Amino acid sequence: MPPRQAASIIQSPPQPDVESVFYVHPSEGPNSVSIIPKFNGSNYLAWSRSMKHTLGANNKLVFINGVVQQPGALDLNRAACERYNHLIHSWIINLVSESIAQTIVFHDYAYDGSSIRFLNP
Repeated sequence: MPPRQAASIIQSPPQPDVESVFYVHPSEGPNSVSIIPKFNGSNYLAWSRSMKHTLGANNKLVFINGVVQQPGALDLNRAACERYNHLIHSWIINLVSESIAQTIVFHDYAYDGSSIRFLNP
């Protein structure tokens, strides 16, 4: 007769908070967002409106409009905030003309420099 073992308790993983701005949906990636038209320097109003709708629909507008600030070095949300900064920065780069993207690529933050001015003139 085999030795008796204590019954193992199987715990289900915690459910993610899909309403959190830090929630990463499996379909979100650098090329997962597409808007028309791409910003080319002369179509700001249409592009800005489309970009705000896209970021709002993805619950990420708060990273651009200043509602979510960069957490301190010891904050547990720092890694998630940095991940979304990179993701949104890549979305912006992919949604502007190549000549504009070449300048934005040198910014470290999606809400820094040209990127934030695009959405909040």
